[in-house]
Formats: sequence, structure tokens, C-alpha cells
Amino acid sequence: MKAHTKETQATMTPEKSIAFLKEGNVRFQQNLKANRNLLEQVNDTSSGQFPFATILSCIDSRVSAELVFDQGLGDIFSVRIAGNFVNEDILGSMEFGCKLAGTKVIVVLGHTSCGAIKGACDDAKLGNLTAMLSKIKPAVNAVASPEDTSLRNSKNLEFVDNVSAKNVLLTIERIKEESPVLAEMENNGEIKIVGAMYDIHTGAVDFY
Repeated sequence: MKAHTKETQATMTPEKSIAFLKEGNVRFQQNLKANRNLLEQVNDTSSGQFPFATILSCIDSRVSAELVFDQGLGDIFSVRIAGNFVNEDILGSMEFGCKLAGTKVIVVLGHTSCGAIKGACDDAKLGNLTAMLSKIKPAVNAVASPEDTSLRNSKNLEFVDNVSAKNVLLTIERIKEESPVLAEMENNGEIKIVGAMYDIHTGAVDFY
């Protein structure tokens, strides 16, 4: 499989880009990697890159977007931060990826049993981590069930995963609210902004 070129990138639509990612995740689950020469792709992309997707995911070592979607060099822009939330710098990176570099889809990729989500659920405090986790607290507060405060913590994995899912949705809302550039591109049909959840037990990605 060759690295994307300007010509192949131009053939990609938001729908086709999502289909490519879904197909790649199926290959990942089946341990059937696409036939690609990474060193050849190094050479092919040395004069330019033409990725088709921008993926915001957690720093979790088990959730490498390139691996779980079976993509090669030059295929995706990968933005990683604990808890996969956005800030001004990440939004700027996404605007670059879509408006200037031509990606067709933004995927906000959460995952099950997320450590950052667990920390936010437990109201953990540690140095700069305290301020970082505060960005995730709105998702914790937005999940109404269970009401029993003794069950609203990292030991309740169902609650943790529900918060992770809500965090993805709130992040998508923030992208649209805080980036007029990306919101306009989506309204014009140039890109799609979608959410997904990676299951650390199966390797499957469920797109919302």
C-alpha cells in the first residue's frame, strides 16, 4: 500500500475516510495488516504529506491510532493528550490539519478504562495533573447515573466508560463551538467531526 499523494487525497470524502478507518480497524482486530513498506513510505512522504484524517486520542499506550486503524506513514494526523480533550493549541492543530493540509475527517477517539477519566472521577490532585483533569470534570458531572456518590468513582468501570463516552461528545461540541473554521468546514460538507470509542479488551472501535 502506497502513501497518500495529493491526487489520492483529493479522491477522499469524509464518508470514504471514515470507511477507510473502519476497514483498518477490522484488519487490526483480525491481525491482518495491509501490505505496506514503511521505509518506502518514508521516501514517498519526504517531499510532502497528504493525510486523510485527523485523530484526537488519549496518550494511553494501548491506543495508538496508527496501529488500531492500521494506517501507515502520511495517512493520519495524530493528536494525543490524556483524556482526549481540546484546548486552543489542539484546535489550532486541527485547523491546520483540515483547512491547510486537507484531511477530511476529525475523529475524537475515547477508550474504555481510561486512566485520565478515572482520575477525573476520583477528583485526583497532583501537580499539573490537577488542572488537566479539571478539563474532564464537565463530563463527570454530565453523567447523572448513579446518583449514589459512593459509586461515582474509578472502581465503577461502567460509570468510567459512560464518562468517557460523554467526554467524547462534549469534546465534539467544544470543537464546533470554539473553532468557527472547523464548524464552517463541516457545515459545508468538507469534513465530518465524529466520535468513537476504542475497547481495550477487544481492539474494536465503535463509531458513534
